Amino acid sequence: MAAPDVAIVVINWNTRDLLLRCIQCVYDECAGLLLEVIVVDNASRDDSVLVLRERFPQVHIIENHENVGFARANNQGVRASNAPYALLLNSDAFLTEGALQVMLDLIRREPRAALVGAQLRNADGSFQASHTPFPNLWREFLILSGIGRALKGPWYPSRRNEVAKGPQIVDYVDGACMLVRRDVYLQLGGLDEEYFMYSEEVDLCLRLKQRGWQVWYQPAAQVVHLGGASSASRRVEREREMYRSRLRFYRKHYGAFSARVFKLQLFALTAVKSAVHSIRRLATRGHAGRRTVPLRDILVL
Repeated sequence: MAAPDVAIVVINWNTRDLLLRCIQCVYDECAGLLLEVIVVDNASRDDSVLVLRERFPQVHIIENHENVGFARANNQGVRASNAPYALLLNSDAFLTEGALQVMLDLIRREPRAALVGAQLRNADGSFQASHTPFPNLWREFLILSGIGRALKGPWYPSRRNEVAKGPQIVDYVDGACMLVRRDVYLQLGGLDEEYFMYSEEVDLCLRLKQRGWQVWYQPAAQVVHLGGASSASRRVEREREMYRSRLRFYRKHYGAFSARVFKLQLFALTAVKSAVHSIRRLATRGHAGRRTVPLRDILVL
């Protein structure tokens, strides 16, 4: 039996219907490639594994008895694979025709390319921010305060994605769809498992670049990404985990002082948002509106 061209690693946590659609797209849109499809299930409670086995018996399923997080589950999947390349694909991300092939062509053509990301689109076809410069404190302020979204200058990620004319080397790509060289990925230890979820792809791309590897963005690879499917009903918890992961990134790569500044910045901006939320609630006679992460939670990050 011929060795697979690429392994598709999908992490699932209670996203049964999206997972089935994701896997169906993999088989429908990757004709001509020898695939090894691996699904790592993080103790889902929605019969994902049972239905997946019935619909796609050829898929290799790894069942975890607890939610071990995104990073650790991806590492499990890549270690279990046999292909020279692995596509880390979210369960709410759907490949379009030829997307994987052009990513493979690029990583095979560029000897220093260790990771290739795709152009992500919303369900309506609009652009998502698919690649971004590495974080710094000024950019964090613009994002957390909302000023960056309001300005949307040429530096803004989604604007850059729109004007991309061809493949380009970037700082990091969104983790919803990443093609990696399996041997390089494993040599680096894969995703840092100290991140439960969020910022793990930023960390991986930075570590790759520190070792002389390249991260590429391939706009010809179109992928529909819904975003936040497994945590859509847990917005505050999701934001708390995002902040915790970003703080870990700052401590690990930029040092304790930068981490403290980021935490102070986060606390101050969250306090302002909480005050605005309270004023709006009073003005609308108790209407709850959008909740924010409690300040006490930020203090203990």
